[in-house]
Amino acid sequence: MDPQKAQDFVKRFGKAPKGTGVGVGLLAAAGGIAYALAHSFFTVDGGHRAIMFNRIGGVQQRIYTEGLHFRLPWFQYPIVYDVRAHPHKITSPTGSKDLQSVNISLRVLSRPDAAMLPQIYRTLGMDWDERVLPSIINEVLKGVVAKFNASQLITQRQQVSLLIRKQLVERARDFNIVLDDVSITDLSFGKEYTSAVESKQVAAQEAQRAAFFIDRAIQERQAKIVQAEGEAQAAKMIGEAVTKNVGYLKLRKLRAAQNIAKTIAQSQNRVFLDAGSLLLNIATKEFYADTEAIAIKKK
Repeated sequence: MDPQKAQDFVKRFGKAPKGTGVGVGLLAAAGGIAYALAHSFFTVDGGHRAIMFNRIGGVQQRIYTEGLHFRLPWFQYPIVYDVRAHPHKITSPTGSKDLQSVNISLRVLSRPDAAMLPQIYRTLGMDWDERVLPSIINEVLKGVVAKFNASQLITQRQQVSLLIRKQLVERARDFNIVLDDVSITDLSFGKEYTSAVESKQVAAQEAQRAAFFIDRAIQERQAKIVQAEGEAQAAKMIGEAVTKNVGYLKLRKLRAAQNIAKTIAQSQNRVFLDAGSLLLNIATKEFYADTEAIAIKKK
């Protein structure tokens, strides 16, 4: 192919149509405007707050509340914080005043102070809870538990909880953190102390049981004494009644005969004894003979 013709062919197809540069410029401008509009607004969700970081001036002091807000693309970008209370549970091994090992678990509801978000971001960043809470909770727990004996931690648990809450709220305020609730969820002691407490409880129960048996023995003894005194008094009264009137002894003998007759009548067995042995000879003189003899001897 002729070189001259080849050059003419390349020049003919390499030349752009008229107006192409203007179209490309308009497309670039439209794309830039769309990008700017898409990145010029941001939304703060419910329960959140935002602060603005400016590439020229750094962190701004303004706090953005919930809703739609404007920002300059690339020059500014929002930093969003969740200001709702979140639970944190921390277990700390420590020692009591009487040198007993104690494992205490604490649950706190914490949130950042919404008015101090710029300061929190500068000093603590986004993970403020992981940076601060474990250290101050362990510090406060060890300091408060060391003021009480092991037994006082159980009997005065409400007072211990209030003291921990007071000191922990004060320490968290230094870092612009708000604590909505502080509560002790678990309190346990070492194996040696637990075994000692159980042994003490068993000994106390055994002592109470022994005291119960002693009291019951004393009561039974008193009852027997009273019963013996009553029987002696009854025997004395019966003796005086027989001495004064032989009819009382006859009446007792008649009642005994009635009981014997009633028992024999209800029994299915046959009895081969005489009436005198069974006190059934009421109609005979022999029934009253021994009674009159006893009365004469008493006199």
